[in-house]
Amino acid sequence: MSKLTKKQKLAAEKIEPGKYYSLEEASSLVKEITFTNFNASVDIDIRLGVDPRKANQMVRGVVTLPHGTGKEVRVLALCTPDKEAEAKEAGADYVGLDEYIDKIKGGWTDIDVIITMPSVMGKIGALGRVLGPRGLMPNPKSGTVTNEVGNAVKEVKSGKIDFKVDKTGIIHTSIGKVSFDPKQIQENAREFINTIIRLKPSSAKGTYLKSIHISSTMSAGIKIDPKSVDF
Repeated sequence: MSKLTKKQKLAAEKIEPGKYYSLEEASSLVKEITFTNFNASVDIDIRLGVDPRKANQMVRGVVTLPHGTGKEVRVLALCTPDKEAEAKEAGADYVGLDEYIDKIKGGWTDIDVIITMPSVMGKIGALGRVLGPRGLMPNPKSGTVTNEVGNAVKEVKSGKIDFKVDKTGIIHTSIGKVSFDPKQIQENAREFINTIIRLKPSSAKGTYLKSIHISSTMSAGIKIDPKSVDF
């Protein structure tokens, strides 16, 4: 078993074993236990009391974080010519259609989000093998297939993220950067958790929020007391 580094020991000393922290406490503590020499992401993991194998217990949605993710999101707008100016004005990094479809077929995926229109989904469907495994396939449920291309681009650029529960019943996403102040981390986390609560399936029985952990890139997880979140 490898030995802990000096920084890892310092971080471990700050977390009390077995203790559940309030969201406010954890939002400050995650900054104190992060010693990376880059602006690490702040992540949240929520284990839900659902069975994702059942369609009526799938939890999936979108949320716009009050302070964004802190990450520069690269957006590709695959749209018809009449929507190109709208997409560019909204801040899309790449705008076009056939030329980008050909690039993707050739293996190009240097993007984070694709926004497109219902009328061109027929062309994009053929890209499923490339986009699907990378989580890049546009989906109406996440708001990335819409005729309101400009609005969709603006929302993604301002901190809108989509999420879904995985096969083990966990939702994992980034909610900011360690450079954020504790209040920003707390407010982003609260908005995300409350969104999860609003999406509780009526068929889900028992405890819905089983556990919540906040961590940063390469840090230990901090246990959150679900009761510390205002429902």
